[in-house]
Amino acid sequence: MEKLLDYLNEKTKEFSKLHPNVHLDEDFLERLYSVYPFNRFEYVISHLISCNLISLNDYLKLRAEYLERNKYLYVFEMTAPRTFGETWAQRHLNEVIPELQRPTPDLDKNYKGQYDFWYNNIRIEVKASRAVKRSSGESLMIKALSSDSSFGFDMNFQQIKPACCDVFVWIGVWRDKIRYWVLSSKEVEMNSHYSRGQHRGNQGEGQLWLKETNIDEFDAYEVNVHQILDKIIEKRRQS
Repeated sequence: MEKLLDYLNEKTKEFSKLHPNVHLDEDFLERLYSVYPFNRFEYVISHLISCNLISLNDYLKLRAEYLERNKYLYVFEMTAPRTFGETWAQRHLNEVIPELQRPTPDLDKNYKGQYDFWYNNIRIEVKASRAVKRSSGESLMIKALSSDSSFGFDMNFQQIKPACCDVFVWIGVWRDKIRYWVLSSKEVEMNSHYSRGQHRGNQGEGQLWLKETNIDEFDAYEVNVHQILDKIIEKRRQS
């Protein structure tokens, strides 16, 4: 979003010099009545095209580049935590690793909903979080960050219960990128950033925050999408 805004701000300055009586300033745009899909961006771009400050090809290039930088922005539209953390994250992982099975008492006689997937006697828990600008009261869509953003970010993996699974798969989502980490339950429990006691009375449950200040410490656990299953097997052998 920052790159798009910077580009449009430069072009609107040129527009204002050519058309001083037509308002495209921030105060006017803030008051502009918008109904989807007609919004401030459509209003500005249509004016820029009309006076030849950008061509149709410029617009198409701008659009393609924005879509590439924001291909996972739709994930930030999911405001309900369960919709994102369970429905989207579990489905996404199962799509990229179809070998994973949904656990049942037939596969694991002790299964009572403690974890998300089963693979060759390995109990797998999926946790997902999104990179958002810290200390921002804006909506998820607005404070969603790209992977190269200079803003400080928060990424919170919640309701972590190491005793309930063998391996964790963490999914981190940015506007333009998805990253994966695979850790054994012991590696999570012993990690210095793991905070026990997320909710009062929930024994064995905690949370872990990834931030720009500590995310590099987890490089050893990061894998690409094609390595996830092999790493799950490897982590189980190590535990």
